[in-house]
Order: sequence, then structure tokens, then C-alpha cells
Amino acid sequence: MNTKILVSLAMLVGIGAVLHAVMPPIFLGMKPDMLLVMMFLGIVLFPEKKNVFVLALATGIVSALTTSFPGGQVANMIDKPITAFLFFALFLAVKKFNNSVFSASILTIIGTIISGSVFLGAALVLFGLPGGASFMALFTAVVLPATAFNTVAMIIVYPIVQSILKRTKIAIPQQ
Repeated sequence: MNTKILVSLAMLVGIGAVLHAVMPPIFLGMKPDMLLVMMFLGIVLFPEKKNVFVLALATGIVSALTTSFPGGQVANMIDKPITAFLFFALFLAVKKFNNSVFSASILTIIGTIISGSVFLGAALVLFGLPGGASFMALFTAVVLPATAFNTVAMIIVYPIVQSILKRTKIAIPQQ
């Protein structure tokens, strides 16, 4: 694994961890997962299976450590690897046609919805949802706003990070 890429991925996870930790809860302890945006960004910028695996593991652990959702530790460890590899598969399918901010933002929408669904599903099955809330109530109150928030974040951050990586001569996929 290229050291520059590994350091870049670690920086994305670190930035995501800080953003995830300081993000205020929206509803019943759930909050938008900025770490998820950084994981998606890492997959888009460095699309290799080993990078996806490292990102999934790191973001799962860090999300588990910083979650405020009851039972969210286990749900995050289940959610992140599934979401990372589904996002990676979708990215590879779309990359053949278009590799742009637009495609990254559409993939972020899909990825956030997948992540939220897997997270809530795992939490529901393993521990139950907090406050007696239903899956649909939490999905509507938290996952959909988080999807919008994460998409806007990707639209803003992706071109900036892509430009920085080009200037620093860190290998990124061919456009």
C-alpha cells in the first residue's frame, strides 16, 4: 500500500472523526455522519479494494467510538463495511460513464441511504430503537436530512480535496 495514499486516507478519517464527534444530535441521539462523507471521498479518490477495506475498518471503529446512539457501537461496525463495499461497487459501475462531482454526489445520496438503512436495521434487530421510535420515523427524521447534509458536504469538499491531491502529486484516479 502506497504510504502517501495511506496517510491521505488517515487524514480523511481523522477529519471525519472530528466532524462526527462535534456534530450535534438531530433526533434521539442520532446525528449526520460526517465520517461517512470522508469514507466516500476516500473511496472515490483511491478506488482499490485494499483502500476500501482499510477505510471501512477505520471508519467503523472511529464511528463506534464517537457515536451517541444507544447500541450504535455494534451497528456502526456492521454498517460501515457493508456500506463501503456497496458504495465501491456502485462507484466502479458509474466510473465507466462519468467521474465527476455530480456522480460523487449522487453516489453519496445512495450511500448515505444505504448506510442509514443498514445502521437502523442492525440497531433495530440487535437492541431496538431508542424511545420506541419506528424505523420509518428515524429514517425520515435523521437519515433523509443526513443524506441532504452529506450530499452538500460532498459537493463542496470533493473538488477541493481533488485539487489538493493533484497539486501535491498524490496518485488519484485518471479522469
